[in-house]
Amino acid sequence: MNYFKVSAFALFLPASMLAQANPLTLGASVIYSQNPYKGGDERYYPFPVISYEGESFYVRGIQAGYYLWKDNENQLALSILGSPQNFNTDDTDNKQLKQLDNRHMTMMAGVTYRHNAEWGSVRTVLAGDVLDNSNGFLWDLTYLYRFQFGKFSLTPGIGALWSSDNQNDYYYGVSKSESRRSGLSSYQADSSWNPYLELTATYSLNQNWTASAYGRYARLSDEIQDSPMVDRKSETTVWTGISYTF
Repeated sequence: MNYFKVSAFALFLPASMLAQANPLTLGASVIYSQNPYKGGDERYYPFPVISYEGESFYVRGIQAGYYLWKDNENQLALSILGSPQNFNTDDTDNKQLKQLDNRHMTMMAGVTYRHNAEWGSVRTVLAGDVLDNSNGFLWDLTYLYRFQFGKFSLTPGIGALWSSDNQNDYYYGVSKSESRRSGLSSYQADSSWNPYLELTATYSLNQNWTASAYGRYARLSDEIQDSPMVDRKSETTVWTGISYTF
């Protein structure tokens, strides 16, 4: 099983769940992810929880970064992010999509910034492909507000994910040669904004153990919906896990 067949939105999940981990957190989790491609099944994936929060650098799931600026209100870092988004013809039962080329996972690098205040937090990530797969860029911008009820915390958020034209075209475009093989219409995607709502819940079982859940509902842009590879208007991702902080 390939544990990384999830969407671009999963790129930012570990940071949302593990941003408060200090200094070392290990655990296990399960991801539920809807497949935006035609003929693709909804899937569940086991995934390890790994987080380290140091003075100069951090590791949060499939992200790692080096802090350029860090205090109680602001954190600015150079980051490397593993992008799990991909398309594999073996994962669809649609005969036309089986004639297309695979789209691969990639590594992205960029800048992350978070500002914390009494009125909430702003989180943003700007990252670009560094493995010459999509040659695209992603920009994620989110506003969050945390409610604390004893051992239980609830953090709703609202945001948007911008994808460059290269990013969208690589994962959702259909080239002329693919069109001739598959019978699908050729399609070239432009850049897009995908608005979303997210919710993170954590419960401290004791001093070391924490149970967490994260959900994100995203509205897919017209640029993605109009792709002949796609048959969804929205996408939901859920992440649940339990972790131990040393």
